[in-house]
Order: sequence, then C-alpha cells, then structure tokens
Amino acid sequence: MSRLAAEFHRLYAPAPDGAVRALLLDVGRPADWDLLGAVWRGVQLDLSLPAPGIAIAGENSYQLWFSLRDGGSPEEAMAFLQGLRARYLGGVAEPRIRCLTTAPVVPAEVREGQWSAFVAPDLAPVFVEATWLDIPPGAEGQADLLKELKSISPQEWRDAKALLAPAGAQGRTSAQGASELPRPASFAAVSGFTEPRAFLLHVMNDPAVELALRIEAAKALLQAR
Repeated sequence: MSRLAAEFHRLYAPAPDGAVRALLLDVGRPADWDLLGAVWRGVQLDLSLPAPGIAIAGENSYQLWFSLRDGGSPEEAMAFLQGLRARYLGGVAEPRIRCLTTAPVVPAEVREGQWSAFVAPDLAPVFVEATWLDIPPGAEGQADLLKELKSISPQEWRDAKALLAPAGAQGRTSAQGASELPRPASFAAVSGFTEPRAFLLHVMNDPAVELALRIEAAKALLQAR
C-alpha cells in the first residue's frame, strides 16, 4: 500500500462495522473559498474540532473533508453536515451545497484535464478561478498533506453534535433580571444537552451569551481538565 493510500485509509476508510468515517461538505457552483474558508475556521474555533482536509473537487467547487475516528451512523453524519450548513451557510442557495458521507477517490480526473486534489489551507484561495489541477498531483505531496490531519475523537464528536443540535441553551434570567447559567439539577431539561462539557462549550462560544457568563464557562472547562 502506498503512503497516500495508507493515509487515506487511516482517515476516511469505513469502520470495520461499516460506520461512516468520511464526511464531506462540498460548496461551489460557482467556487467560493471565502464561504468554505469561513466554515473551515469556524469548526476549529467554535466547535473545537481538528482542521478538516481541504480539496479542490476537480470541477467548480471546494470540499471540506472531516474524519471520524470511530465512525458514526449515516443519519448522524448527515445531521452533522446539515448542522454546519445551517450554522455557517444559511444564506447559500441549496444547489450550491452537497453533503456526502461516502468519500470519492482523490486525486482523480473528474473531467478531462481536470484533477481533484487535496490542498494546503494557504493555497486554497489560489484555485478559486479553477478548482482543479491540469495534471495529476504528486502522490507524496498528497500523502504529506493527509499526514497532518487528525480524526475527530468520540468526545469531540459528541460535543460537536450537541453544539449543532437545533435546541441550544442560552442561559436564563433570574427574578432579579440577572442572566445566569442553568442550575445543574435542571441541566438536561433546560438546555437540551446531556453532557455538561458540551453545554459549557456552547455557552463559551456563543456570542449571544453575556461575556461574563462565557468567561465563567471557560473557567469551568479549565477546572474540569
């Protein structure tokens, strides 16, 4: 097995039980790295996920490639991708977005003389006028790009799913008018979250929550480590 094949298998091959490990968000028609670049940054800053792989699709779009370490069901994978779409791409027309849970072969000649390829983040904007290569990319260079990527751990996956769930916690207002975090005893009923860490991450990253509460949530996360 080549280095490229080995790295691709490490990240994106289905789990032994058939669970989905590759989640792809494809945005284009026309290609726009500013749109997908915001998602690439957002999942790291807002959801605390590892940086996803970036691919030029060989036609008129970019792709983000997410890898699940232990895999998930197709329904979970699609719900995650739809959650990203709702959070970051709400104003983008539906035909411009594709959510995929089966990894295509990359690199590949998608059209005659148009090759898909993985690219480094700093080079992604270069391809906005033509999201493909005219010749096959070097296998060693592609392997080096994949080698730097990490899979989403089970804990990161649970936290991200909770943060992207439609029902979120925003805190509540006390009788005195001061906003405060829900009490632990009523945590699940009030927030819709089942794990305190996911809830605290949501509060810390939510710009709609009062800054003082976000700071308290960050302190609680640090103390829990």
